[in-house]
Amino acid sequence: MKSIVLREIKSFFGSPVGYLVIAIFLLLNGLFLWVFDGEFNILKSGFADLSPFFTLSPWILIFLIPAVTMRSFSDEKKQGTIELLFTKPLSIWQIVNGKFLGAFLLIVIAILPTLVYVYVLSSLGLPEGNIDMGSTLGSYFGLLFLVAAYTAIGIFTSTLSENQIVAFLIAVFLCFIFFYGFKELATYASVFEDGIEQFGVEYHFKSMSRGVIDTRDILYFVSITILFLSLTVFKLKSLKS
Repeated sequence: MKSIVLREIKSFFGSPVGYLVIAIFLLLNGLFLWVFDGEFNILKSGFADLSPFFTLSPWILIFLIPAVTMRSFSDEKKQGTIELLFTKPLSIWQIVNGKFLGAFLLIVIAILPTLVYVYVLSSLGLPEGNIDMGSTLGSYFGLLFLVAAYTAIGIFTSTLSENQIVAFLIAVFLCFIFFYGFKELATYASVFEDGIEQFGVEYHFKSMSRGVIDTRDILYFVSITILFLSLTVFKLKSLKS
């Protein structure tokens, strides 16, 4: 599995993809949080608070992660190299996990530089260091779980078509449904509003952003990740047979 992970990382940074993903993520967040006027501008808010970053990032990642994962298996199918993958002394689960970890690590690398925001806000706070580290760390923790769920969805959709654009669009659609769709659906079913909303990623991400790590939130993200990785394995087994 390690060989698959290293192969994915090398392919990302052996082409402009890896650098573009990191640059786009940091540039968009930087512009909205520090330059553009609007509700996300931290300097104009008057609070040493990173909540605008954690509000904005999931929406950026809805598009960015599918752009990373869309080639995972669709390109292998198009190039005819997926048969070579199946001949490796690896189980399908190991192949899928290798692809998943490769894409996941790339997004984590893109997120790491944003830790500078924590230092900057801590320095700007009055008094210095006046920042809610509990909610900030909880939000980063939740963001990693959200990335894992989005990545698993993207890996799965890459098995559905040889066309990378089709895989990208399906992944964006599914990520959107899981992040915002259930919340919107809940407004039309007031009787079951709380129950329906809890199926959504946003509900559990916001819960973790409060700084309280609830096992129910962790189990939710782990379940979504495992579900889509399992669907990926099932799809690949059908292709192999």
